[in-house]
Amino acid sequence: MQTTEIIKKFQLNEQDTGSSQVQIALMSSRISNLTTHFKTHKTDKHSRYGLLKIIKQRQKLLNYLKKRDRKNYYDLIKELNIRDK
Repeated sequence: MQTTEIIKKFQLNEQDTGSSQVQIALMSSRISNLTTHFKTHKTDKHSRYGLLKIIKQRQKLLNYLKKRDRKNYYDLIKELNIRDK
């Protein structure tokens, strides 16, 4: 999915491009792209480090969203097929 499509799908209003939901959705897209990249490039250590940083940042945003708005958190988890801890 393209970046603009993701933003339009998860934005809260027309001006929204940086809310937690949009950021989490964009990070999830990058994570899925990197995991497919690692299927062919198994020894790419630098990108793996970047992937771990993105995963940690997404987890922080998910924790923030869970504390702030549980309904949106659970809707987003379901929409993105992210497992809940």
